[in-house]
Amino acid sequence: MHVEFDNEDIQTIAATVVEMLKPLLKNNSKVRVGDNIFDVKKLACYLKVDESWVYKQVSLKAIPFFKCGKYTRFKKSEIDRWVESETVKPIPPLKMVNKRR
Repeated sequence: MHVEFDNEDIQTIAATVVEMLKPLLKNNSKVRVGDNIFDVKKLACYLKVDESWVYKQVSLKAIPFFKCGKYTRFKKSEIDRWVESETVKPIPPLKMVNKRR
């Protein structure tokens, strides 16, 4: 089966497809909120620490970062993973064992 479309039909189909994709593209942008890029000041605010602490961690290469030329930048998603890996998990309480003599 062979179907031919004229330009008007193709434009109508394309416009319909674009309209159908718009809500999906808007939802995708919400998913990507975790991919925000921080500068030192914004990261310090996000972590609630001094900027000097951030600079120290960068100099020690103790925190994930990347460079844009001379500018140090941080991906929020990587910082969140780093925070999770640095989180100290609580130790469950020890159970008392009754010794019988």
